[in-house]
Amino acid sequence: MTRPKMILAGGNGFLGQHLTRYFTQLGYSVVVLSRQPQARGVQWDGRTLGPWAAELEGAAVVINLAGRTVDCRYTAANKDAITRSRTESTRVIGQAIGACQNPPAVWLNLSTATIYTHTEGKEPANTEAAGLLVTTSPKR
Repeated sequence: MTRPKMILAGGNGFLGQHLTRYFTQLGYSVVVLSRQPQARGVQWDGRTLGPWAAELEGAAVVINLAGRTVDCRYTAANKDAITRSRTESTRVIGQAIGACQNPPAVWLNLSTATIYTHTEGKEPANTEAAGLLVTTSPKR
């Protein structure tokens, strides 16, 4: 019996590593698309079609985790890079799926959100160890 294949685009990070471990234990063959592929990885740039697209043929599921980290100052350039990294990877995965004879039955796109307050550069950078969390205002 053939193991179902899962594609994790941008899956080398924290969440991708956990998903890889979990779904491998469930019997999936997990392929990670990454700019810097590791053991079960395939090279991609997150923007253009390439040999990586063949991995999607017959896959059971594609999960797109790709995107520039939000662990940065929200300058205009960084916000643009964050947005482009998500929209470009989504677009090219859609093109690759569209070209499949046997496309994945499931495609999930995940992105990130921040729980830290916005800073303008004068305050220290937010980190997991010392970040200022967003709090809700008390109801008036």
